[in-house]
This record gives sequence, C-alpha cells and structure tokens, in this order.
Amino acid sequence: MGEASVSVVIPALNEEGGVACALRSTRGAAEKIVVDGGSRDRTREIAEAEGALVLQSLPSRGLQLDTGARRASGDWLLFLHADSWLEPGWATAIQGLGPRDAGGAFRFAIDAPGRGYRLIEGAVALRCALFRLPYGDQALFVRRSAYERLGGFAPIPLLEDVEFVRRLRREGGLAFPPRRAFTSPRRWERHGLWGTTLRNWSVLALYAAGFSPGRLARLYQGSRT
Repeated sequence: MGEASVSVVIPALNEEGGVACALRSTRGAAEKIVVDGGSRDRTREIAEAEGALVLQSLPSRGLQLDTGARRASGDWLLFLHADSWLEPGWATAIQGLGPRDAGGAFRFAIDAPGRGYRLIEGAVALRCALFRLPYGDQALFVRRSAYERLGGFAPIPLLEDVEFVRRLRREGGLAFPPRRAFTSPRRWERHGLWGTTLRNWSVLALYAAGFSPGRLARLYQGSRT
C-alpha cells in the first residue's frame, strides 16, 4: 500500500494577502481546495495561480469547510485557515499516525515575536493537553472515513471547529504531531492581546450557556467594527 493521501481545504473571504503563503506551505498535499465565500479582492485569482481548485460558497466558514471536504478525495482531510501556514514535515506527520487516531491538530504558533504571544501559545498547548480541544487555527485534520461518519462540519458561521472537535473526540484518539501551524497576528494587533483573549473566552462561555452560533456570530462581528 502507498502512503495515505492528504487533501487540504482552505476557506477564504478577501484573503489575497495570505492565501498564497497558506497554499505554498502545503507542499505534499494530494490536492488543494480553496472555498471562497464571495471575495471582492484577488483571492480566487491568486489561489488558482497557486494551483488550487477554487469553489464558491456562501460566506459561512462551517459551510465552506464542508463544501471543500465533500469535493476532496484524500484519505485525510486537513483544514487550514487562509491567514495561516504549515511548518515543513506536516504531511509526513499525518501519514505516520496510527490506526486509532481519528484526527488531530498541529501546535499553535503566532507568526510574530513577543513574550505575550508566547504566553498565548503556551495557554493553547495547555488547553490541548488537558482538554483535547484544538481550534481551527491549529490546522485540524481528520480521516475521511471519520469525517463522513460524523456528518462533517455543521453549516454554522462561528465555532464550527469547537462543535466538530467535540464530536470527533468520540470517534477516536486525537493526535498532536510536533509540527507547527503558524497564524497571522492580525486579530491581536487589531484588538490587543488581552482584549482578543477576553472576547474569545466570552464567546465560548456564551456558547456553553446555550447561545446559538448564529447569534454569537452577530455579536462577534459587531465587536470587530
């Protein structure tokens, strides 16, 4: 038997500044799929120039992720944010996983210097170690067979990663290979280190209290203006 193939799915919306870097970091993927949510910039053009298949979708990240996954053909599905990039060796790390691993994520890293960013990275590592709860900015990956059994990402605009990982944990083990998924610091630059952290915690707390992802998305988007 040959090595397992990996399909990369990237949801995007007005990401002309980062999508090329994201795609170039996925060397080793069997296919690259960008699902565009209606960009008004050059996102689609740049993605096609980098060799990606570009699909269209409504601008909802859960829907975009699922649209790409259902078109993908790899044995593994990897979901990468358009403002993120992968450390070399990522494909080999996935292909070397054991049969009990249903999915997982890479080590979270912020593509910027600074002690505050390192503290955030450490907090994410602790969350993953204690609760086995990676987020989408860690480049989630899953076996195709597990993804299909779970029914894929829910078509929701926010917290699609948390909702999916909670179901994935019941499917099998989660792996955290020693490779990094770097993400842009732009959200922390916009709202500050602690402002961004507190907002994220608030969203999760409201979700746990029963707020719907749609309602939370409206609140979250309002806080970004």
